[in-house]
Amino acid sequence: MSHEANATVVNPLPAPLRGSASVPGDKSISHRAVLFAAMAEGTSRLSGVLDSEDVRSSIRAVGQLGAQVSLEKQPDGSLAGGVTGWGAAGPSQPEAPIDCGNSGTTVRLLMGVLAPWNVRVELTGDDSLQRRPMRRITAPLMKMGARFEPEGRETLPLTVCGSEGLRAITYDAPMASAQLKTAVLLAGVYARGTTTLNEPSPSRNHTELMLPEFGVTTTAADRTASVTGPAALRACEVQVPGDPSSAAFLVCAAVLKPDSSIQVENVSLNTARIGFTRTLERMGADISVRHTGAAGKEPYGIVSACYTPNLHGCEVPADKIATIVDEVPVLAVVAAHARGVTVFREVSELRVKETDRLAAIVEGLETLGVDAWIDGNDLFVEGQPGLQVPVGAAFDSKNDHRLAMTWALAGLCGNAPVEVENFDSVKISYPQFLTDIERLAR
Repeated sequence: MSHEANATVVNPLPAPLRGSASVPGDKSISHRAVLFAAMAEGTSRLSGVLDSEDVRSSIRAVGQLGAQVSLEKQPDGSLAGGVTGWGAAGPSQPEAPIDCGNSGTTVRLLMGVLAPWNVRVELTGDDSLQRRPMRRITAPLMKMGARFEPEGRETLPLTVCGSEGLRAITYDAPMASAQLKTAVLLAGVYARGTTTLNEPSPSRNHTELMLPEFGVTTTAADRTASVTGPAALRACEVQVPGDPSSAAFLVCAAVLKPDSSIQVENVSLNTARIGFTRTLERMGADISVRHTGAAGKEPYGIVSACYTPNLHGCEVPADKIATIVDEVPVLAVVAAHARGVTVFREVSELRVKETDRLAAIVEGLETLGVDAWIDGNDLFVEGQPGLQVPVGAAFDSKNDHRLAMTWALAGLCGNAPVEVENFDSVKISYPQFLTDIERLAR
């Protein structure tokens, strides 16, 4: 790997991927562990927390709001230690705006955390985060009695004006979004009565699995979740398993790189998160999943993957997209090597991620010489078995961590080096990505 100006040259791996690896802690679970511990009475012990820029945004935010965080870097690169929450006293009024960096999870969950308290907190973020939609979160919280200034504004910066007398609501969410669901449930913990959120298809359920560990009764069903308030969070222990979205990159690399055979250990096997394994199975990939235990209510285990020469296209139905939303870019690269067409149905949510990932996927696949197109909200990829990477291929990650890893993978598993602009954005979720994958190819 070498750097030029703002481009990183990624060379093809010198050997097949072999052996076992573990990936950094799950990003979604790490954010929630930090935020819920900050809300709780007492000191929670956290381990396996992802050390990445996004999670550090949550750590800094709760520190500004009065939680005491002493998480130390461990030999394996994770963070572990104690978080003493503000509990019944509530968050303190911060002296300055809270900058959430690139982290959509931090800012959207904080809106729910702050809504039930008598504070005024300005939330902001980097350029990318200031373009992302916030109305989906502010709308239900306003129904509960919180206010946001300036009124009617749909993007950051926004000031949350909390209120101690929140009303419980039943809300039918317009889209499946774990961030929206969590924001409403966290506000609902302090509202009087039962707050229920219904969604059109299932989204990640980490919040419903973790709140009971903190002593809050939470119901979780297929497309509905509720909490009954007012309740209080009590400190607990949280062990964070490995991030399946990060594991997906190693797994897809093994499927594409001849003679590879790897296992990724201690990965969260939450069913709302391992949709990518089912999609790969549909394409005929040699992949298997084995449960080995549970951390709290979060299952974890081993994902094994081997090189698969004869992949075929498949259709990913709309109701499964929420379980693979972060893996669509890398799955599209696998689809580019498969025989036939792969269709990802109803992927409009990808237009409002860190960047317009939908347009970026099509653009990147064109760089590889692969036909991909969008029809309505569906993404089509026409595979090319035996795909060769064009010499001098250069990709723009658009400062999006998932795209940076996706295009790096095209080079790692290909026949020629590729350039990836702004590759450093991998620090958002998986700072050690290249090191980990190169270690498996010795």
